[in-house]
Amino acid sequence: MDLLLFLKAAIMGIVEGITEFLPISSTGHLILASELMNFWTKEKSDVFVIAIQVGAIVAVIYEYWSRLWGAATGLFTGEKKGRHLGVSLILASIPIMIIGLTLGQYVKEVLFNDISVALGLIVGGLIIWWVEKNPKKVNAVEVEHISLRQAMYIGLIQVLALIPGTSRSGATIIGAMMLGVSRKAATEFSFFLGIPVIVGAGVLDLYQSYHVFETQQDWLVLGFGTLVSFISALVLIRVLVAYVAKRDFMVFAWYRIASGLIILLFALTGWKLW
Repeated sequence: MDLLLFLKAAIMGIVEGITEFLPISSTGHLILASELMNFWTKEKSDVFVIAIQVGAIVAVIYEYWSRLWGAATGLFTGEKKGRHLGVSLILASIPIMIIGLTLGQYVKEVLFNDISVALGLIVGGLIIWWVEKNPKKVNAVEVEHISLRQAMYIGLIQVLALIPGTSRSGATIIGAMMLGVSRKAATEFSFFLGIPVIVGAGVLDLYQSYHVFETQQDWLVLGFGTLVSFISALVLIRVLVAYVAKRDFMVFAWYRIASGLIILLFALTGWKLW
């Protein structure tokens, strides 16, 4: 048994669990971590990343099960609060599903490079900085207060996450705040929005690519990394919700700008990060 491979899988799981819900681009961090550690073959690594993303989103389902169940059942029972949340999530999920299925692969092939990632990080950081410096009057304190129009706009903003370096969490959280949603509600709504997108795409990709895992150890590594991702994400969710109740996202703005400038510097000097 390759213990070093399991250690690398654990590190990848931790990176995913921590970065998936922060406005700093989890994909970029996973690619960088994978390259630095020379983690697995490219085919197995790609499928592994999909699996640990599902592990992270399952942590959201676990943490918010009662509210999510209320949203799902509310669509059929007519319970007002649950139905409103359920309809909001459906409306917000439609744009990314349509555009992701039609243009997702094209965008990835054209824009997935060092400079695009760097610019995505920098521009996103500047937007976070601007939004925090110019706060919008809050009109939706809780997730259930988000209007259907706001949900639709947040869904359209989420499409920007197709651009490498943008960050799905960053786009949805900051986009919601620009529409007058409280920082905490924006963060939780972003958590919920990740469920249909990540689970849907993840299950499909895993079904199409599971054959790359040929040995029992391959499956054990996959399961171990997914479990670590779940645990890491669960801890991060609880810490982040407590954090945003008292503080702003300015630290993430500076982190994005700094990391984007570093990546841009390496890209312009010819050194490849991935």
